[in-house]
Amino acid sequence: MDKLEKGYVQVYTGNGKGKTTAAVGQAIRAVGNGLKVYMLQFLKTEPTGELEIAKLIGDKFQVFRFESKKGFYWTLNEEEKKILKSEIDKAYNFAMKVINNSSCDVFILDEIMGVLSNKLLTEEQVIELIDKKPINMELILTGRNVPDPIKNKADLVTEMKEIKHYMQKGVYVREGIEY
Repeated sequence: MDKLEKGYVQVYTGNGKGKTTAAVGQAIRAVGNGLKVYMLQFLKTEPTGELEIAKLIGDKFQVFRFESKKGFYWTLNEEEKKILKSEIDKAYNFAMKVINNSSCDVFILDEIMGVLSNKLLTEEQVIELIDKKPINMELILTGRNVPDPIKNKADLVTEMKEIKHYMQKGVYVREGIEY
């Protein structure tokens, strides 16, 4: 496969684990079929397994980050929030450039809904990315609390719903599983 004939908009959302994992799984499948994948990660600055697998795969799967290392949004002071907003704006401009230039076949905007929840981008900005998406590009958006206007624009919405989680037993993040 060289190019997608028609690309769709997928959303992975919900309070359960697995949104980024599903997007990475889709990326691996796409690369395995000869497609080029870009993943733009928002609100993530720590080393993760997807960064390492992207390095092993090479230029067919590239992960981009624009943010410097900080704490969680709710722990940031006003100056740190201002810096983060500037970094998010750079990432958004990069996303728009990727879309305008058709730079990849599959474009993943990981944790874009978290950016919306923290009001670092607007719904209108995300809708603009969706509306400008080339016909043959698959666009995948992840994160909790997807707004209805974005949900309505999507072609596929999958909700990861937590039924039970080992966090309730005091098991938090584990390398190779959560990151």
